[in-house]
Amino acid sequence: MRATITAAGDSGDKAWLAASAVPDPEIPCVTVADLGILRSVEMIDGVAVARLTPTYSGCPAVNAIELAVEAALLEAGFTPRIERVMSPAWTTDWITPEGREKLRDYGIAPPEKASGSIRSLFGEVEVACPKCGSRETERVSEFGSTACKALYRCLTCREPFDYFKCI
Repeated sequence: MRATITAAGDSGDKAWLAASAVPDPEIPCVTVADLGILRSVEMIDGVAVARLTPTYSGCPAVNAIELAVEAALLEAGFTPRIERVMSPAWTTDWITPEGREKLRDYGIAPPEKASGSIRSLFGEVEVACPKCGSRETERVSEFGSTACKALYRCLTCREPFDYFKCI
């Protein structure tokens, strides 16, 4: 998902580049653009309006993300305005292919596509180990280092890892 830039010219592109480079404070290997939570950056009467959708309404990082995007736009020379967009609700399907690869490289199993999750008996998600690729894994805890991740263990390489939950 790429931001909509309605103003013609370089300023809209520069504003998008500044905002899209902001890392997620909980998972710094990915940016707000990688996660798909940066919905758009639009130049309106000289103001860079960045629209963000939190991963879920109770996300503890939402204020930090909005402040970081605002600061990035200010640093890039823009007058920023941040708008929180709650509908449609964010889904892990919005994570870019590059974002999924960054998560995997960081050691976090990226979410399966919500529209095509591989589920085993009793609704358990079959998660591939980000280290060795094996699907012989087991969930250790429903919650990992953050509420949006679950803790898994690979039965092949024996390594623990986080799985970014499918929403």
